[in-house]
Amino acid sequence: MKKKVRGIYILLCFCVFTPLVLQAQTDEEKRILQEREEISKQKKGGSVVVDERTALELFDNTPSFGIFRDNYFVTGVPTNRKIDKHSADAKFQISIRQRLTKSILPFKTFLYLTYTQRSFWDIYGKSSPFLDNNFNPGLSLSKALIYRNQLMGIAVLSFEHESNGRDSLASRSWNYISLSGSWFIDYRFSAQMKLWAGWVDKEGNPDLLKYKGYGFMAFNYQSADERLWCSAVINPRRKFINMNTTLEINFKPSPKANEYFFLQYYNGYAENLLEYDRYVSMVRVGICIKPVLRNYY
Repeated sequence: MKKKVRGIYILLCFCVFTPLVLQAQTDEEKRILQEREEISKQKKGGSVVVDERTALELFDNTPSFGIFRDNYFVTGVPTNRKIDKHSADAKFQISIRQRLTKSILPFKTFLYLTYTQRSFWDIYGKSSPFLDNNFNPGLSLSKALIYRNQLMGIAVLSFEHESNGRDSLASRSWNYISLSGSWFIDYRFSAQMKLWAGWVDKEGNPDLLKYKGYGFMAFNYQSADERLWCSAVINPRRKFINMNTTLEINFKPSPKANEYFFLQYYNGYAENLLEYDRYVSMVRVGICIKPVLRNYY
């Protein structure tokens, strides 16, 4: 009973806390969106021309505290085994970031403290216990990629920690340095690549990188009115033909809302830390709240 109450409390926190984060940045985001409307008028051949000064202003004027990655709550079933109350589950992610300096740093960079939590919940099982909670704090230095006075993408250098906060045989953790680059191919398409080098817990998960690999590639599409987002994340393991795959579709029912209907499919290993060496194939649906102007993994 206590676990069930705790689960309901966490769900309520997700439903209440995330809108509060959005409300805190609403006014500033309206201004940013207005600027984006002006920028969109500069489309040339399907691309958007954003000069260096405008790009730095957009970065600098973004609210210091806000959403980092997607925030979502989904529930679903496996596609590779029997569907019952033990195999169906719920999954949610909460992700925030805080800019640590008010001024632009040397080399026109920005320093952020980030935090992402991903939880896996056996919501349909007896007492609705949580299977695993993965905590991912990080320190990130980001820089706009400018070429010929035009914004081409974003580079991010990060030091991150990820663990499930458990001890003994259930303990899982690792620390890693990552380098991520996002490229704006045109107004609708973007791509991201992230590489990491990590130090794993030799006792709890000595072979973690065998299942998580050393990086991923993500490809994103957004409709012109930004109501539809489609993404594919390819995470090669030791051999490129062996990979973890994530497919996502977001649809916004109202042009003025920031909530999306969310469909997510995951196929592979290491979806959570506790069972990183177990193969899963899950399709889930729910609600997603996205960061303004970007899609970041």
